Amino acid sequence: PQAPSTRNDIRDCSTDPPYLPPTATNTTARLAALRGTMRDHGVHAYIVPSTDAHMSEYISKRDARLGWLTGFTGSAGTSVVTQDKAALWTDSRYWTQAERELDCNWELQRTTWIESIAMWILEAVPVGGNISLDPFLFSIATWNSYSQALQGSGRTLLPLETNLVDQVWVDQRPPVSSSEIYSLPAAFTGSSWQEKVSGIRQQMEQHVRRPTAVLLSGLEETAWLFNLRGDDIPYNPVFYSYTLLTNTNISLFVEGSRLSAEARESLRSACPGPFCVELQEYGQVSAHLRHYTQGNVTVWLGTEYTTYGLYGIIPQEKLVEESYSPVMTAKAVKNAQEQELLRAAHVRDAVAVIQYLLWLEKTVPQGQVDEFSGAQHIDALRRTQKYSYGPSFQSISASG
Repeated sequence: PQAPSTRNDIRDCSTDPPYLPPTATNTTARLAALRGTMRDHGVHAYIVPSTDAHMSEYISKRDARLGWLTGFTGSAGTSVVTQDKAALWTDSRYWTQAERELDCNWELQRTTWIESIAMWILEAVPVGGNISLDPFLFSIATWNSYSQALQGSGRTLLPLETNLVDQVWVDQRPPVSSSEIYSLPAAFTGSSWQEKVSGIRQQMEQHVRRPTAVLLSGLEETAWLFNLRGDDIPYNPVFYSYTLLTNTNISLFVEGSRLSAEARESLRSACPGPFCVELQEYGQVSAHLRHYTQGNVTVWLGTEYTTYGLYGIIPQEKLVEESYSPVMTAKAVKNAQEQELLRAAHVRDAVAVIQYLLWLEKTVPQGQVDEFSGAQHIDALRRTQKYSYGPSFQSISASG
């Protein structure tokens, strides 16, 4: 029989043996290992999201737990594993891709609603069962949605700080990034990090609740505040970090050994004093926050980028919650220099796009270009432009 075209080469679990395309991943051993760990922890269903601990839109390979467990490489999805079932929820952008990448251990659920996930869990887990997740990978809103959907069902939603996927991924898991975290030259920022910190402290003073600290979980918040950049996540100039900023202290939770000499000097030059940045280990943020919130303090945070794990550490009466932190809202307003730089960047990018359109006009009639080579060519044209540091997402190239 004629081999199926790649466009339609999807799994068929109704045949015996089932048909799996070469793009599907065998997940039998991974699921068996995860189920063993679930039994050890008394867990009946385990929820695995496609996010990281900072609610990033893009994630690093090290954080691609959903991808490793299921074989599905789309950017959005949720999986649930019980002792005898496994299901993946994703949206319509990815249904065909999921049918190519999943093996027959997985049911594909063509929706992303938490109500749908909860209904499936209620059918799969008997009364008295424990449903677990890593609270440091779920937003506050998502946790609340699961909690609400399972309320009164006789099942327990149990946060587990030990990530069960990490326990079975072990040595196959990609390492932590070791690339350098560097300072952005002053010509690109328009404000020093000390000026930015002063502006945030001023907002704390003026706030009706007078918060004593601001907690930053979004990776771009810390990168913007200190004028630092990294490349821990593809297409995003950020690095893994948290910040706790008070009126008198600044704690930056980061892998300190990765800071360039210039970046370290920039952060430490005013020590001791209110503009001295204390470098703490990235993994210490929970312990530090737990200790800090024992005092007479109030912590201001943005709920969009804070995980339920960190949020749960802070007593309710010591919380100031808004959708976005003051850093995220300050970052959104560009100063005159940033505006000028944005315009100049768009002009340079337009030159690359015009060169590309001209190249397409000449090359397409010769039948020498397809979507993939076209995407590679525009990336190459952009790279020749001054200050190019790569595209902000993988080129999406389509014709016809």
